[in-house]
Amino acid sequence: MSEKRPSAAGGALIALGILAGAAIGFAIGQATPGLLIGTAIGVAAAVVIWMRDRR
Repeated sequence: MSEKRPSAAGGALIALGILAGAAIGFAIGQATPGLLIGTAIGVAAAVVIWMRDRR
């Protein structure tokens, strides 16, 4: 039997992106755009991890 290694989780990157984006956006007075940009960066990082994990 071949052992399958556990898949990498990218959900933490999404959560960190949301929190960091909101914090940075709040610091510059633009919380909503910061939240959206942080979410996009977190999702992009999670997709990269997912694509690398599929190989």
